[in-house]
Amino acid sequence: MKYTVVIKASDEGYSIACPALPGCWSQGKTEEEAVANIVEAIQDYQAAVLDTFKNEQYREIEIAI
Repeated sequence: MKYTVVIKASDEGYSIACPALPGCWSQGKTEEEAVANIVEAIQDYQAAVLDTFKNEQYREIEIAI
């Protein structure tokens, strides 16, 4: 799965956000660390969303643009 992320450099390192997942952001001292951290944040975000629907019927679909 691919997600667009926004990376911003600052004096303290890098902040990174995933606009498709509101509130999903992370940071790191290096760009590589920030990217690794957002991958984990996206996985945690998805797990939390799926947990809220654990008693519901759902399915995964692939969308190509």
